Amino acid sequence: MNKPPRWFYVVAVIALLWNLLGCVAFIGDLRLTAADIAQMPVAHQALYAARPAWAVAATAVAVFGGLLGCIALLLRKKWALPVFVLSLIGIIVQDIGLFVLADAVKLAGPVVAVLQGVVMVVAIGLVVLSRKGVQRGWLS
Repeated sequence: MNKPPRWFYVVAVIALLWNLLGCVAFIGDLRLTAADIAQMPVAHQALYAARPAWAVAATAVAVFGGLLGCIALLLRKKWALPVFVLSLIGIIVQDIGLFVLADAVKLAGPVVAVLQGVVMVVAIGLVVLSRKGVQRGWLS
């Protein structure tokens, strides 16, 4: 097994922190009460009401898969690749729920699309990084 370059570890740690934030945000979202949601702007309330349960479950797969994939990167395990692919699929399914069924841009504005775009780019980057790690022998 080849030793990865230093930047690999820097990226893996930053990605781990990113995904930890995603997990914290997801857990915080699940803990919102009806009273919390009632205090949100009407558009955000509508977005919460329009989210299908399967899209919320896909979000769980996305964030916890991303976290697990980052741990695998830091442990230099090649199973990081399929876990990141699964996380990316979770993001795609979540986005179908957000943008196709719930019309999040109409309900919450374009910032939602920008944020989800960043999430998608990071997820694709982690798939590419883990694939590169497997190909170069950094991950076993």
